[in-house]
Amino acid sequence: MDRNLALEFIRVTEAAALASALLMGRGDEKAADQAAVDGMRRTLNSIHMAGTVVIGEGERDEAPMLYIGEKVGSGEEPKVDIALDPLEGTTITAIGGSNALSVIAVANEGQFLHAPDTYMDKIAVGPAAAGCIDIRKSASENIRAVAECIGRRPDEVTAVILDRPRHSELIKEVRATGARIKLIRDGDVSAAIATCREDTGIDILLGIGGAPEGVIAAAALRCVGGDMQGVLKFRNDEERERAKRMGVDDFNRAYTITDLAGGDVMFAATGVTSGDFLQGVRFFRGGAHTHSVVMRSKSGTVRYIEATHHFDSKPVY
Repeated sequence: MDRNLALEFIRVTEAAALASALLMGRGDEKAADQAAVDGMRRTLNSIHMAGTVVIGEGERDEAPMLYIGEKVGSGEEPKVDIALDPLEGTTITAIGGSNALSVIAVANEGQFLHAPDTYMDKIAVGPAAAGCIDIRKSASENIRAVAECIGRRPDEVTAVILDRPRHSELIKEVRATGARIKLIRDGDVSAAIATCREDTGIDILLGIGGAPEGVIAAAALRCVGGDMQGVLKFRNDEERERAKRMGVDDFNRAYTITDLAGGDVMFAATGVTSGDFLQGVRFFRGGAHTHSVVMRSKSGTVRYIEATHHFDSKPVY
């Protein structure tokens, strides 16, 4: 893939973040998500590429825009697969919380797991603990393994876990090791990425979240040398049948990071609300400031971009 595409995708996440940030704290998750989708789709279609959405807002009959299988871009080469979440953290945005992002990942055709809209049991770490995790082992075994890899005691390790009733036993097990826990309401893509930044104090992500978000997080971690594994967790037979239609033939498979996102990968994100990873959109009279990141697995380059947008000179798509 042309490296210049990476900077094009920043415009995509900026557009989605700017649109959804206008609805921050207004209590309407659907409106915020729709605004992000509209902004992202419009900008995607201005890029010279033949893109296919493989991780999106759902299947065609459930998502009028950015559905799985939708074609985006000008239709010209290169052909790429796209995994996206116009608003990762709809609830966060609706209540004015932290760590909401607009995210997109891009790879050559066939390099992303076509993950169904179901759950995934995930484990993610930063570069210092890459190769030390095994999702088939218990949380306590992984905590101890990570502690050994990074040269700390288990009680000096911090795990991030989604605050959900389904994680009650996991939380008890992690606490029994002495490890510290940061519970989050939503946003496990940003939480996975946080394991790769020392200034966040987060060492490992554990627990069950969305499978599509797992693919996006894996793409980001590929770019910065982190590690991730996942196992699909179906809630019902309908989800299993959908997974079969998408090509999943082993329901118990432990996916590695390259199974989830292989080959050359690009990742871009813009903060919607401020958090551990990026600052949110900050409005001023007649415009706004955005804070974004763009990363490439091939070079390992990570660029943070501060942009100032003037609304009286919006781009024409």
